[in-house]
Amino acid sequence: MSVLCLQFVLLPSSGQKITSYSFNYIFGCCDCVCKGSCPTFFFSVSLCLCVCVLSQAACVPVMLSNGWELLFSEIIDWNTAAVIGDERLLLQIPTTAYFSSVEKIVLTTLEIIQDRVLEHSSRSSLMWNSHPGGLFALPQYSGYLGDFPFYYATLGIKPYPKFTAVIHAVSPLVSQSQPILKLLAAVAKSQYCAQIIVLWNCDKPLPAKHRWPATSVPVIVIEGENKVMSSRFLPYETIVTDAVLSLDEDTVLTTTEVDFAFTVWQSFPERIVGYPARSHFWDSNKERWGYTSKWTNDYSMVLTGAAIYHRYYHYLYTNYLPTSLKNMVDQLANCEDILMNFLVSAVTKLPPIKVTQKKQYKETMMGQSSRASRWADPDHFAQRQTCMNKFASWFGAMPLVHSQMRLDPVLFKDQVSILRKKYRDIERL
Repeated sequence: MSVLCLQFVLLPSSGQKITSYSFNYIFGCCDCVCKGSCPTFFFSVSLCLCVCVLSQAACVPVMLSNGWELLFSEIIDWNTAAVIGDERLLLQIPTTAYFSSVEKIVLTTLEIIQDRVLEHSSRSSLMWNSHPGGLFALPQYSGYLGDFPFYYATLGIKPYPKFTAVIHAVSPLVSQSQPILKLLAAVAKSQYCAQIIVLWNCDKPLPAKHRWPATSVPVIVIEGENKVMSSRFLPYETIVTDAVLSLDEDTVLTTTEVDFAFTVWQSFPERIVGYPARSHFWDSNKERWGYTSKWTNDYSMVLTGAAIYHRYYHYLYTNYLPTSLKNMVDQLANCEDILMNFLVSAVTKLPPIKVTQKKQYKETMMGQSSRASRWADPDHFAQRQTCMNKFASWFGAMPLVHSQMRLDPVLFKDQVSILRKKYRDIERL
């Protein structure tokens, strides 16, 4: 029976004077390595003091910290001479992903057992050991890593260069001047649009085909069975592209705005990218989380009434979130956009991305008799406050992350010729 003896040595920290005593102490411990009596682990930014001794003892240094400048690093490729890890990953994978709570430990155990039983659909090592971890990468969705939004950089691939627009319709089609028809025409003109899906969650029957405008891309109308809010995030088989452009029926966007948002999303496929931004805050008086739509210098949510995200989040929303939260959304006919933001931020640990300075994205002339006018309901805002705290309670913490970043087109508002600007129409909006 072999026994592994571990010796830990705390070296002087950066900026701390190395006395003769500490210097002798360091090399005394390194002498232990040279004699082969036990492996030694050093914790300090001054690790380079012992690298030469470790090399002489035919030991491979294992370094799990950031910011070290090793000896002769400009000429020596230390990646081939040492095992170097990122200390930050110790908190993300596996600590945060698997060990942060008893619930996650139990869930990880159950998922490991499932992978052993169902080997044909088990997770790969890359899924378990890279962000966001195996608990958020559901193997039932796909066995190909390229179908997930998290591994594009690792695999060296890019998402499919087109999107599917999903328009959530709750109002009957009574006029050819309704916002949804204008929206259909604008989205269909996008060079990146592959198809448009109209999710008909209206109580009235489906309009006849001739009532819909003629477009250059296919328009698929799906009648919702239960006509609930969560149905807009179902993993429909008709969504064949990686990107989903989620839209409310009264959203006002131009073709240029759609093109720019999709171009930005292609660089951030794991995040929500869009126009309407909202924020959360901690109300110390009420000791609860609050929701605000005020225009501030930061945000933590981008509403799905005009946003682009990866289709995998439809699958995750449907199969990962508990029925209780989805039932709450359906009963209130509210908060589905907040819940999607909670989910994506919990997975990525990153904020969404707002594009351009556009703040108003709704059709102001919407009839008050429409269900879409629920935004004017005084109970609507109060319900969203309740949702914030209910969702935070289930996630165990507040997953939303604040951001002050806004992405605009190159030369946006610059005093140069308009002919030099690709998205020149955005400045006029």
